[in-house]
Amino acid sequence: MLFPTIQFAIFFPVVLTISWALMPHPRAWKPFMLLASYVFYAAAGWTFCFLLAGVTLGNQAAALLLHRTEDERRRRVIVGVAVALNLLVLAVFKYYSFFVQQWADVFHHVGLGAPLPLLTIALPVGVSFYTFQAISYVVDVKRRHVEPASLIDFAVYLSFFPHLVAGPIVRAREFLPQLTSPRDPDRVAVSSGLSLIALGIIKKVVIADFLATAVVDPVFAVPQAYKAPDVLLAAYGYAAQIYCDFSGYTDMAIGLALLLGFILPQNFRSPYRATGFRDFWRRWHMTLSRFIRDDLFIPLGGSRGGTLLTYRNLMITMVLVGLWHGAAWPFVLWGAFHGVGLCVEHAIGGRFKLPGWLRWLVTFHLIVLGWILFRATSLANFWLFLTRLTVFGPATLWTAPVLLAIAVVVGFQLPPPRLLERLQGRIERLRPLVVACGLAVVIVVAGATVSSQGVPPFIYFRF
Repeated sequence: MLFPTIQFAIFFPVVLTISWALMPHPRAWKPFMLLASYVFYAAAGWTFCFLLAGVTLGNQAAALLLHRTEDERRRRVIVGVAVALNLLVLAVFKYYSFFVQQWADVFHHVGLGAPLPLLTIALPVGVSFYTFQAISYVVDVKRRHVEPASLIDFAVYLSFFPHLVAGPIVRAREFLPQLTSPRDPDRVAVSSGLSLIALGIIKKVVIADFLATAVVDPVFAVPQAYKAPDVLLAAYGYAAQIYCDFSGYTDMAIGLALLLGFILPQNFRSPYRATGFRDFWRRWHMTLSRFIRDDLFIPLGGSRGGTLLTYRNLMITMVLVGLWHGAAWPFVLWGAFHGVGLCVEHAIGGRFKLPGWLRWLVTFHLIVLGWILFRATSLANFWLFLTRLTVFGPATLWTAPVLLAIAVVVGFQLPPPRLLERLQGRIERLRPLVVACGLAVVIVVAGATVSSQGVPPFIYFRF
């Protein structure tokens, strides 16, 4: 069930109304929210609900065992088993076919048969996100950052439908304390929630889907049919599309959660304003960045073991980040590309003083280059795309709406943050009725741009 659809437009007002009525009564509100979240998830495939329930029960059992165990060696074993089982869920549902295919290719080259059967396994929507949240919960209990929650609280945390299928990745210590006391309907940030929903709809439906249809999908599908100007435009177009698509989902998720009385962490902070790879990951998918920093990079040793070990840890971390995004070589190499960028930045350090505008320009174009690899359906498609950049010819896709959309997406991230914060603050201070009317206008305008095939799925639904 996509946010900007008629089905969700019917689902959410009903859930919101009942939720507000039950907010003063947590014993009734929690089962209702759990049921609503599972109904939302079942729209993607009701069988996926069994996996979500299994992940919930398994990790809750691990958290309770950790809480009752004082011996540190046993606690490490428990958390190790819990993390391994969560990763096994990802391995089976997300990576089984990829690794079996790679082994089959190797065995084929040496004249042997396939070692394992190649099965087609449906990828549960959002499995990467809620397994990471489950891991963070168990790890936080092990580190004694949080006490084990009740089963109903943990189930609500893991299945809360605004962030269930594509984040942001919310840590247990951020969400669970919000369940300890009833939400107050009178203190709900209505204007902020509505404005974020409106902004998310604009980003997703008006900009991201338009760029996909107008330039990105046609060029990436058959790069050989286009010359350098159109191929270059598609690269910039995809950079704008993926930002609007993903941050648009996040804006709507945070806005919907606000209307329900909950605060979710921010996930983007003008990533195309970055002046380096490290700065980019402080701004892009921020909740994933802190997860891999706290639960992968630092446990590997971080930057404490010397230069070579730091490079090793950076490369392992970023390759795994690429693999997390998808079971395909372009994603793996995309992660490695960012790992190399981080290593180079670490090696250079402060030896070279470049102007800020030049650091931004270089970083932005390297990020765009990486997005080409991320979007390519195969390494052959990526190489073909790059070779077309050397074939000069007419610019057939350069239209004013496309250029304006890309310029707006990148341009709005460049002003100083204070200006954007002031603009956001003024919008949030408007009366809820005014913002609601604005949201209605946005929905009408966005609806007029939707094709007969409906709203395409969010890009990060695949991950």
